Amino acid sequence: MATEAELDIVKPRTDKRDYRRIVLKNSLEVLLISDPDTDKSAASMDVGVGYFSDPVGLEGLAHFLEHMLFYASEKYPLEGSYKKYIVENGGQCNASTSSEHTNYHFDVNSDRFEEALDRFAQFFLKPLLSADAAMREIKAVDSENQKNLLSDFRRMLQLQKHLSDEEHPYHKFSTGNLETLEVQPKAKGLDVRHELIKFYEANYSANLMYLVIYAKESLDAIQSLVEDKFQEIRSNDRDYIFFPRQPCTSKHLQIIVRAVPIKQGHKLRIVWPVTPSILHYKEGPCNYLDHLIGHEGEGSLFFVLKSLGWVTSLYAGEDFWNRAFSFFKVTIDLTDDGHEHMQDIVGLLFKYIHLLQESGICKWIFDEMAAICETKFHYRDKISSFYYATKIASNMQLYPPKDWLVRSSMPSKFSPSIIQSVMDQLSPKNVRIFWESKKFEGQTDLVEPWYKTAYSVENITDSMIQEWISSAPNENLHLPAPNVFIPTDLSLKDTQGKVTFPALVRKSSCASLWYKPDTLFSTPKAYVKIDFNCPCAKSSPETEVLTIIFTRLLKDYLNEYAYNARVAGLYYHINIAASGFQVTLNGYNHKLKTLLETIIGKIAKFYVNPDRFAVIKEKLRKDYENCKFQQPNEQATYYCSLVLSDQKWPWMEKLEVLPNLEAEDLAKFTPMMLSRAFLECYIAGNIECSEAESIIQYVEDVFFKGPHPICQPLFPSQHLTNRVVKLERGMSYVYPTLGLNPSNENSALVHYIQVHQDEFMLNVKLQLFTLIAKQATFHQLRTVEQLGYITRLTRRNDYGIHGVKFIVQSTVKDPGYIDLRVEAFLKLFENKIYEMTDVEFKSNVKALIDMKLEKHKNLWEESGFYWHEIVVGTLKFDRKECEVAALEQLTKQEFIDFFNEYIRIGAPQKRTLSIRVYGSLHSLEYASDTGEQAEPNKVRIDDIFSFRRSQPLYSSFKGCAGRTKFQVKL
Repeated sequence: MATEAELDIVKPRTDKRDYRRIVLKNSLEVLLISDPDTDKSAASMDVGVGYFSDPVGLEGLAHFLEHMLFYASEKYPLEGSYKKYIVENGGQCNASTSSEHTNYHFDVNSDRFEEALDRFAQFFLKPLLSADAAMREIKAVDSENQKNLLSDFRRMLQLQKHLSDEEHPYHKFSTGNLETLEVQPKAKGLDVRHELIKFYEANYSANLMYLVIYAKESLDAIQSLVEDKFQEIRSNDRDYIFFPRQPCTSKHLQIIVRAVPIKQGHKLRIVWPVTPSILHYKEGPCNYLDHLIGHEGEGSLFFVLKSLGWVTSLYAGEDFWNRAFSFFKVTIDLTDDGHEHMQDIVGLLFKYIHLLQESGICKWIFDEMAAICETKFHYRDKISSFYYATKIASNMQLYPPKDWLVRSSMPSKFSPSIIQSVMDQLSPKNVRIFWESKKFEGQTDLVEPWYKTAYSVENITDSMIQEWISSAPNENLHLPAPNVFIPTDLSLKDTQGKVTFPALVRKSSCASLWYKPDTLFSTPKAYVKIDFNCPCAKSSPETEVLTIIFTRLLKDYLNEYAYNARVAGLYYHINIAASGFQVTLNGYNHKLKTLLETIIGKIAKFYVNPDRFAVIKEKLRKDYENCKFQQPNEQATYYCSLVLSDQKWPWMEKLEVLPNLEAEDLAKFTPMMLSRAFLECYIAGNIECSEAESIIQYVEDVFFKGPHPICQPLFPSQHLTNRVVKLERGMSYVYPTLGLNPSNENSALVHYIQVHQDEFMLNVKLQLFTLIAKQATFHQLRTVEQLGYITRLTRRNDYGIHGVKFIVQSTVKDPGYIDLRVEAFLKLFENKIYEMTDVEFKSNVKALIDMKLEKHKNLWEESGFYWHEIVVGTLKFDRKECEVAALEQLTKQEFIDFFNEYIRIGAPQKRTLSIRVYGSLHSLEYASDTGEQAEPNKVRIDDIFSFRRSQPLYSSFKGCAGRTKFQVKL
């Protein structure tokens, strides 16, 4: 039996869930969470061992074990059956390996939770860890590592680890690859599977495990389930391995490291080893420091550096921490000009830290920060059980049980001495500076062994940094003013009646307003979306680039004012959209209108600052140039969109026009872009209908009223729609192309099957196919054939045009070969469809119905669902209910007929598009692919735009009759 411990857990005031901590007889600690409202149940097991414990010469063993536990167990020996069960019952599963923890987690439809949990428990009871599976999964780990080799984030993290004490586990390479898990062990006479089992038996001990169970049953029922499934996990009473030493010795401090990244751009990472905040999480020393050093308001370090034209972003905070050591890191993205002023930037950073020292630890700042954190905690949005359980389990070993939910998020004890002691560690004596730029190519003399990053190291001294401080510009750095955006009115508005769907409450030639009050979440938050449909915004590559710069300049101008709103939990976004640009606000409703009016004012009185234009133009150029460094599967997905979307300009053309655009062009363009517009709006949440209408009336008045209005309504002919290419029935289209980065060995395939235009019965048939085929795809193409780490099947929805796509990225095989294997899989899968029993069919249908009936968890999730219906034009707000009704009518034979007509190899209605991106290992196969004679019913696309122009288009829902189905006045 378990020992039940009373748990006076700190939880949000709005949290209606019940919690209980138990300790099983094997010393496994468990947090039980009962949520009668949940549609998905979840579990997360955190094991207190990670790659810090990898044996020397077997780098990646902990990560490899994480992969292996998914295969099979003595009780469930069929390979891949765990993931199959989870996926086919509406769930997802994953795992991650960190320095001292390995976390396994899943969710599933609640009525299938007990068996899912039993399968999950076998990971920790009797996994098979077969020799055959081990040999195959080493290739998957190697493929994962191949994917990561050109990631600047991973390269720079490993470089920081490399420049540390070689005897400290922080120095290790965590992922593993073919060399560390097969070649080197074989050379030493080691049996990797034997080492894997030995590692598992030594480290996977119940007393080092923490489990979270999230279910809809009562706490007593959940406890009974846990006791039944988990109390037989073996415990060897092994002590938790503690790594007490610091990873950086004196020789690793006071250094400046110049490194060559993969992507364009310059970056500074200024790092100090500090006392871990976890030791003082109630006092929050790093919370206080990152709040000030990372601040973006007037007088802040970022504000000054941005004003000088030297930086585009700055982030500060604790990074890579445990109970023994931690780092405080300031990460700064530099402009080209900023790259030439590195010493000034570091000097200004130390000047700001000196300002903090001189100002003392301010109680009012701590109190303000603590108040914001407390409000965020008590009114935080509900998230999925999957992520919630994982988040808690990952931290249980670090915090006392009463703080398992709050963790470090709510500092409450003001301790100037503790904050001061950490601030004192941010000194020139303690600093490590990592400086990244392509400009260092050819100027380095060292290479990091795992990712082959070129770098050089230079020692710096106190006196050098003091010179940088002395020579840095004398700017007006100062502490932030009190935050005016902290909400003080958190009351809930009275909404009359239960409103199920959004209603069109306002429509004019200038704007439409869809409105839905919050009837589900009881939270003092609102969501506002204003979509500016401007025909000129995206009429050419030039105008799209100018619109992007316009949106980025707006955010740039607003930043120092609106940053405080973000800190206080009120967020805004200004982005390019399908037919123009859009403004989105979400968060506490109390001061939302104030922020919105400021944003609208900035748009109405837009001007172009030439210096800021130049900075944003430079950043945009680098963004486009870095597109070629995307993963090949991302490139393939991009080309798929380029083929299918009628109104999509390629980034290569946007990069080509960008150098010729100047500030004057934007100044001329903006009034023209805004001269004709229609505003499509959606407002939801803790806001009354009259208030929502007054907001849109205000916006309309700003833009459309007055003697010289900024905007005129659109002409009927100007309402743009997004159209999708309609592929020909019975045809297969192939677009082969070389990968854009010659250094990337990975190839990729996107095999897309276009099926139908939005219609409930066809939708659910396609969704059911995807549900059944998803795990089978992964098992066959990745687990059995080992084609590549990235292997998945997903649905695709282009403005209401539905299909499915297979995505595989590989160094092992070329995309032409993989395309054949996808077709071979579909041929193999026919049997599964035909042999499916009535019981299996009904079980799959029920799983899909349960997925559809899953409730929205928060306001922004609900708003995203309804906004998609509005912006696409489908307006099927009752989509879930209608599709459930269609599923309840669906027969097995109708589903088989659908498969035979649209999906099966040789299906008469089948329309396939294969995007093949060839990496550097497969250039010969690319030449062969492009030289092949076209087969009957197969078309090779040589030019995307000629092809696109030659194809018919699907109609747009924006042009359909019956769009006013839900136009009901509240």
